[in-house]
Amino acid sequence: MHFNQTLLTAGLLLSLNTLNAQAALTVGTSNGQSVVYSSVSNITWTGDANLLGTLESNNPNLVTTIISTIGSIVDKPNAFDTPANSGRHTLTNADFGYNGRVTWFGAKSFTSYLNTIYYAGSNQWDLPSAGENPQSGYNQIGGEFGKLFYNELGGSAFNAIPNTVDFINEQASAYWLGTELQSTPYNSWIFFTANDANQFVRSGNQNYIQKTGQGTYYVWAVSPGNLVAVPAPGAVWLMGSGLLGLLCLKCRPFKG
Repeated sequence: MHFNQTLLTAGLLLSLNTLNAQAALTVGTSNGQSVVYSSVSNITWTGDANLLGTLESNNPNLVTTIISTIGSIVDKPNAFDTPANSGRHTLTNADFGYNGRVTWFGAKSFTSYLNTIYYAGSNQWDLPSAGENPQSGYNQIGGEFGKLFYNELGGSAFNAIPNTVDFINEQASAYWLGTELQSTPYNSWIFFTANDANQFVRSGNQNYIQKTGQGTYYVWAVSPGNLVAVPAPGAVWLMGSGLLGLLCLKCRPFKG
């Protein structure tokens, strides 16, 4: 009896460990769109890490559509507002670069646009957060992007963002975060996924930068909760069948 109980406990722990090892990122679809759920942050990322660039390549008029649809971005009053310190920035073509690169305002407008088209069945898209108390530097995992880079994608300081099977089009550059710098809100937090000699930072660094005027970077949208619609993972069936087998073994009479 003791032997069977030991087997049962070991099997349960092994099965749970198998599930936990696969629980960080769940790849699937929502309304026909590729998405990836992070159980660590309880958010869903677009499966395309440069979705704006992909959509632009298929629709040359996309930027014009975003500007006309969204119009302006509300933020903390700062010098980049129009007019200055009004708490609202009027979008222009200058907020959009090439191949999905944008200013912070362009990034915010793209996530707002995704909400207007109910992309992947959600109207809660936004930029990833830098966390409640964001800090500059490496190994910052208080924010959603830091958790993704270091904990879920296996990234490391000074190394470019890894290409993974979970996402497509990961950009070795930098991504805008939705969090504005409290002390000087003409700056926003940003996460670098490659070395940037112009900004004197290297990959894996979370820092802040002017919302516009210091270059354009990429946007990776997130939505709260789990949007993934996929069948139960194979690990669930593995655990169920394993436990069933162990329970059957436990029920068999012990012959010493």
